[in-house]
Amino acid sequence: MAFTSAISGGTISISTTFFLSSSSFPKSRSGFHFRIQFHFQPLLHRSTSSSVHSDTLRVLEWDKVCDCVASFAGTPLGRDATKERLWSLDVGSYEESKSLLKETSAVVQMIQYGVGGLDFNGIDLASVKSAVKSALRGVPISGREALAIAFLVESTETLQTSLKAVLNEGSDRYNIFMPLTEMIMQLVVSRPLVNIINQVIDEEGFVKDRASSELKRAREQVRLLEKKLYQLMDKLARNDSSATTRSDITVVGGRWCLKVVADKSTKFDGLLLSSGAGFENLIEPIFAVPLNDELQQAKFLVAKSEEHVLSELTDKILTKIDEIQNLLAAIIEIDVVIARAKYSLAYRGTFPEISISRNMDELYTSEENSSDYQSFSAVSDSHYSQMTRKKWKIYLHKAYHPLLIHQHQAKLQRSKKEFSAAMSELRRVRLNNMGAISIDSAETLLSSLKQKVAKLEEEHPIPVDFLVSLKTSMVVITGPNTGGKTISLKTIGLASLMAKSGLYVLASEPVQLPWFDAIYADIGDEQSLSQSLSTFSGHLKQINAIRLKSTCRSLVLLDEVGSGTNPLEGSALGMSLLESFAKNGALLTVATTHHGELKTLKYRNNLFENASVEFDEINLRPTYKILWGVPGRSNAINIAERLGLPKNIVNDARKLYGTSSAKIDEVIIDMEKFKQDFLKDLQEAKHYLMVSKKNNDSLLVSKHKINKHSSILRTKKIQAILDNEIISRSRLRTISQQARECIIQATKNRRKKEIEPAVQYTNEEISATIKDKKRLSTTKKTRIEKHVKVPKVGDTVHVSSLGMKATVMKLDTSKGDILVQTNKMKLKLKLSDVELQK
Repeated sequence: MAFTSAISGGTISISTTFFLSSSSFPKSRSGFHFRIQFHFQPLLHRSTSSSVHSDTLRVLEWDKVCDCVASFAGTPLGRDATKERLWSLDVGSYEESKSLLKETSAVVQMIQYGVGGLDFNGIDLASVKSAVKSALRGVPISGREALAIAFLVESTETLQTSLKAVLNEGSDRYNIFMPLTEMIMQLVVSRPLVNIINQVIDEEGFVKDRASSELKRAREQVRLLEKKLYQLMDKLARNDSSATTRSDITVVGGRWCLKVVADKSTKFDGLLLSSGAGFENLIEPIFAVPLNDELQQAKFLVAKSEEHVLSELTDKILTKIDEIQNLLAAIIEIDVVIARAKYSLAYRGTFPEISISRNMDELYTSEENSSDYQSFSAVSDSHYSQMTRKKWKIYLHKAYHPLLIHQHQAKLQRSKKEFSAAMSELRRVRLNNMGAISIDSAETLLSSLKQKVAKLEEEHPIPVDFLVSLKTSMVVITGPNTGGKTISLKTIGLASLMAKSGLYVLASEPVQLPWFDAIYADIGDEQSLSQSLSTFSGHLKQINAIRLKSTCRSLVLLDEVGSGTNPLEGSALGMSLLESFAKNGALLTVATTHHGELKTLKYRNNLFENASVEFDEINLRPTYKILWGVPGRSNAINIAERLGLPKNIVNDARKLYGTSSAKIDEVIIDMEKFKQDFLKDLQEAKHYLMVSKKNNDSLLVSKHKINKHSSILRTKKIQAILDNEIISRSRLRTISQQARECIIQATKNRRKKEIEPAVQYTNEEISATIKDKKRLSTTKKTRIEKHVKVPKVGDTVHVSSLGMKATVMKLDTSKGDILVQTNKMKLKLKLSDVELQK
């Protein structure tokens, strides 16, 4: 069977040839050929660019990622702005994406360096925005809005102060925090405005009594009238205790009144404000009417005075309205960046190095000093070579689907909270001695929750490696259902969207991605048990719309190409579509399929690459790992055999499946085994490389310690010699000074009797010195005479200067030198310095 296909305009032409063979006629071969044409151009043109874009974001579940990122913003306006910016993907150029990533990286660095003031949870930006609108319309702002403005200014000032302190610790940090450094430090903060607001507004947002004399008098009048009304009501309630109580005093519509039991008569006259059938009535005593009227008037004066104060405050705020608007806009922008940075840190993302294509065969970055890229075989190194960098179009090692990670962490956090609550409950039960049954129940619950936490920790989402070479434009992923093909598609799509939007990518370092001008996806419900013609038509509409809109800088993701129709026609159509995308379509197209024929495209076109999702045939479950360069194979017959299907049925199925197909599967199995062995050897080589590096580092440390120790010993010896020299010189100077002083003193006094003893003393000292010298010389000669018997190599001698025994190692009688060893130390001495031991 062979396929040839082509797309021209809105027509897809498929030519298929079937060859029939029989075991009875092995040398004969016959076949027939047919041609099918589909005309669907009018139908396909209905799709618009906006619908393709929104459909792509929907199937990739980008809105859920946006919500997750937005949850890290500190203010409601920041959350709304984060979702809006991410969802709209209003990033029209490679330079904009680089700028967004620099902003995110700057805040990540600021958080790691400990810059304070980055938590905007307490800032009420909505009230600030409302205050700005009211002030511009000439409407007095509320006290709460004024307080929000003051807190906004103070928070900005705190952020600037904290940033300055960190910048002063290192000169290089100014550039590290760019471009946030300039954005924050250029904001104008008006401390006088904060002081003005704090003078008239209290901490709860109410106007202070001292804001104006009129307000103070009006509030004092209100308090006085309320006191009088309470005393009056209390008196009436005590005098008529059968119908009312003191707790029945209440205020309705600003007027003080009493609750009276229904059907009970009162001893006081009053106005019925409201009645409850069979329950209670609200009565305003007649004596309270004048006081309530006065109270209403006093409250009116309070409101009028407060409005006057707020009106004056609004006028003062209007003079700084431009600064406030700038602060509001800047804090929202910074809050958006903070949300991106905190999300990237929370999920341990990696800064992606994005590149843009000059042409189909080259990718480059705008950063001249950007990091190089390492190969898959050396991912642990911190830098990777320029040669390797040019090797990959996409380099994602251990990439996670962001929603799977989010869901797993949320479940794990909930389980840990439940476990912590169960532990607290168990401690409470034990502390209160609530009985063995209660303790056993609490311990059982704690044990089950502990197992739940352990299970969740073990069931961590499995990452995928997505490695696409520079020359590849089409990746075809094959494999069984539920093997992870669709998740892999979504992972690469979301990673590209995240990098483009200024987010870190959830993958191991390093991360390399092209800058895609657009990401298009056609991902259907692969779990459907039946697919109708309308589903097939819908996929064709979407794919053709993508084909028309995609450029040489686009990413296209196609799930289950050619599904939903006859397998033969679906295979031919899928092959034709993929070849069309590879020839005239996107920078990169990634497609998944069940059709085995599509994996043969790699051997006809160098732009294609095969990949497959691994399947564990022993445990009969997918491993969710991608095998690159290895096409997928059929597992149905082998699985059926392992599940216990009768052997005759399995054998018949293999015969019907065909010998050539079985041989292909055997080749693929060998390729998979070779790939696994290669990766195993590669991992082992990495291990030994790390061990060697560790041992080398250890040797270098030891060598450094030895050199340092030797240097210290030499320094100590030299210092000891210098110290002895200083002491000797000091003693000589002292003796010489004493002698001069004696001579000078004797000369001055002109006493011969004093001079003579001094001279005599000096002569005696000299004589004694000469005698000592002679004695030492005699002793030395005597010692030499004693040592007429020269020691031999191996003899034991006594080193008098050290007071230790040593072994003779070498002897030079001509020079009178001897080399001895004591313990681990070798010494070169004179023969006269040692004595032969008997």
